[in-house]
Amino acid sequence: MNTDHNNEHYVLDMRDIGKVYYGTRVLGGINLQLKPGEIHAVLGENGAGKSTLMNILFGMSVIHNTGGFEGQIFVDGEETFIKSPVEAMHKGIGMVHQEFMLIPGYSITENIKLNREITNPGFLSRVAGKKLETLDMEAMNNDARKALDKLGLNIEEWVKVAGLPVSFMQFVEIARELDKENLKVLVFDEPTAVLTESDADRLLESMRMIASEGIAILFITHRLDEVKRVADRITVLRDGQHVATKNIEDTDVFEMASLMVGREIKMTTAEIDTSTDKKVKMEIKDLYVDMPGEVVKGVSLNIFEGEILGIGGLAGQGKIGLANGIMGLYESEGTVKLDGKEVVLNNPEKALKQGLAFVSEDRRGIGLLLDSSIELNIVITAMQIQRQFLKQYGPLSQRENNKIREHALKMIRELDIRCTGPEQITRRLSGGNQQKVCIARALTLNPKVLFVSEPTRGIDVGAKKLVLDTLVQLNKEHGMTIIMTSSELAELRMISHRIAIVNEGKIEGILPPNASDVDFGLMMAGEYHKVKGREVKADE
Repeated sequence: MNTDHNNEHYVLDMRDIGKVYYGTRVLGGINLQLKPGEIHAVLGENGAGKSTLMNILFGMSVIHNTGGFEGQIFVDGEETFIKSPVEAMHKGIGMVHQEFMLIPGYSITENIKLNREITNPGFLSRVAGKKLETLDMEAMNNDARKALDKLGLNIEEWVKVAGLPVSFMQFVEIARELDKENLKVLVFDEPTAVLTESDADRLLESMRMIASEGIAILFITHRLDEVKRVADRITVLRDGQHVATKNIEDTDVFEMASLMVGREIKMTTAEIDTSTDKKVKMEIKDLYVDMPGEVVKGVSLNIFEGEILGIGGLAGQGKIGLANGIMGLYESEGTVKLDGKEVVLNNPEKALKQGLAFVSEDRRGIGLLLDSSIELNIVITAMQIQRQFLKQYGPLSQRENNKIREHALKMIRELDIRCTGPEQITRRLSGGNQQKVCIARALTLNPKVLFVSEPTRGIDVGAKKLVLDTLVQLNKEHGMTIIMTSSELAELRMISHRIAIVNEGKIEGILPPNASDVDFGLMMAGEYHKVKGREVKADE
């Protein structure tokens, strides 16, 4: 590890940073150097110390109220003591947050210029002071326009933020930071987690453009393919320790993953079953789903008993719409049969009662009660739908708290949910453990078919492996039929027996997990049958 701080100019130099919370060491010996104009990715599992390191850099009160930190921070070679985020801003350090910090009722300009408004003095202000100066909206709009143009964002600066697509909000956040005059370092915290693939590509392009102007970027992400595409160097943290700093050309995705988790990530591909006498568990015919951005346009598909069927495809092609439509969350029409009996569409309660369960891609929006305990999250649907864990006294019912506790402890043990206990509030769990709580809730229904949508979105490499291993275990040990939708083709190939690719709302085709990258790429692009048709004709 290079700790020679004198041979290069660093715009940011964090040396031997350490932090102890209430007797527990959460960071130790972290060295992070940032050159002007470089994109430096900071990698680590949840709990590796990335957030604590950023809290130190931004002078957050949580650091100063708990005894401060060890080590030194230099900005442009000068030792700096940052006591608050405002001070960090004055030193030229900005941040694009994962959770948006925008005010919906304000215009784009007002959000960009918030706390840095341009004002005009008037008669009253000369008498009564600066507070009575009026806003110079023209100058503010001009500044906002410049920042938006830098990002190639073709939207009027006076538009209200409320109702903007998620991707636009993300770019407004970036524009706000670019508008700051002395910006030297810009931190991106999981910036693509909420974006579609095409918006994520645009954001990565914007990062390159920002870096080309000499601004250094700290890129905190779980997406190793993105790191490989845009980063110049990486720093890996594990369990609060500095594991490695490497130039991007000296590493690859597999090494980055193993550095993060401290063990080689090995995921075995599901065995390919070539038998022909498999029982059809679910039959889907001419399914249409009206899910905005993920419309399904007439899908027909058979799912076999005891298989893991992967559903893949590019963003916006309809793969997410399949499970959401069958589970009744979006309007749908067509025929779905489970064990030969027709499933009632457009009715989530009936879908659950008929033996379907769903782990949604939106675990924070519809998946979890974030401010309730783990145990309540695990049993709530079974209580509502199946009247489990309830004692009935005539028209009244009462929770069976002992049974709830016993079941929650069993699930925590079986799924290895890392928590302080069943009473812990779900919001305080890491992303991977929140996802396992969603799976535990679905399993409590004892479903015949389990739909799992984007199960590893926004969680780190180690947690991904644990979630995928859990699905494989459910399939192998309990024979559960699982339909897994994912944007991560590599993950589908690791655990699926077959993979159906959705393109333009229809099934483009079904491939075994060991099919070639070329075939998967052609299917996702909707070109498979055209190309294969040409090949067949050429052979004739």
